[in-house]
Amino acid sequence: MKLLYKNYLQLLTIAALSLVGLNSCSSDGTGEPDEACTEKTWYEDFDKDGLGNPNKTRLACDQPTGFVENANDNDDLNAENLVIPNSGYSTPEDYAGMTKIWSDEFNSSSLDDTFWSHDLGDGCPNICGWGNNELEKYQKQNVQIVEGNLVITAKRESGNNNYTSSRIKTKGKFSFKYGRVDVRAALPVGKGIWPAIWMLGENIDEVGWPKCGEIDIMEKIGGVGNESTVYGTAHWDNSGQNANFGGNQVVSTNLKDEFHVFSIIWDAEKITWYIDDVEYHVIDTTPSGLSEFQEEFHLLINLAVGGNWPGNPDASTNFSQYLVVDYVRVFQ
Repeated sequence: MKLLYKNYLQLLTIAALSLVGLNSCSSDGTGEPDEACTEKTWYEDFDKDGLGNPNKTRLACDQPTGFVENANDNDDLNAENLVIPNSGYSTPEDYAGMTKIWSDEFNSSSLDDTFWSHDLGDGCPNICGWGNNELEKYQKQNVQIVEGNLVITAKRESGNNNYTSSRIKTKGKFSFKYGRVDVRAALPVGKGIWPAIWMLGENIDEVGWPKCGEIDIMEKIGGVGNESTVYGTAHWDNSGQNANFGGNQVVSTNLKDEFHVFSIIWDAEKITWYIDDVEYHVIDTTPSGLSEFQEEFHLLINLAVGGNWPGNPDASTNFSQYLVVDYVRVFQ
């Protein structure tokens, strides 16, 4: 009878501990408890800003990786539909007769501000809508480094036509003249979604656009009939007006679920565009009217929402959308 009574008391004690949220924590791998601790709610901090998402929680004694104690983040990025591809095309880290002069493999915990800075806001008051009637506002927190990849997220915020995204650039930190650029990326989809990997003349502050020149390494506009086409374009000044010459390539494989490599080879005579090492467009830059392309350029990566070219998102457009970049490499 005493033994039965003792077991009964033990069961009551275990039940009471469960009710008040007490659990045993083990740190030595033996499974034996170190001490009793209070299980608590932790909040996911996907964008690593120190603020937790109140809608994504985990119960644990000890702080899980990627979670924080507070639930103060009302703008934490939703990673539920973010998929990092595990397949696709890739290019070598060196080429015969060329030297890699700069790269970002995105293997750090955050964006390297030694080389990258942000464009912020909606372009106002100087170029509202970034010159294209785009809808997004750019902000820093829509950029993360996830599993060794740069991820730019386009989000639909509360209210009509209210979107956020990010645009980063190497202006003032890294620029170059001539060479090969390889960018391995997986692209978002949807009407009104406009990812771009591009270059602007480093002298844009002095001469303005389009006199500084622009080289679009890759652009894609989403929506029915557009999801398999990528574009490469050069822009320059023609008597104060934008002149441009572009080409495109339709691909048979998925641009979202597989990585592809978007490249240019640029020298004193021409610029040639490639996707997965297949040439699809070239421009002769020797005419005197195209002197912009004999100067230094810097790199930009952004994910726009809406605008003159892609049009605005519609009911078929799902958010959030992600531009995933595995690496950027520059060779000369």
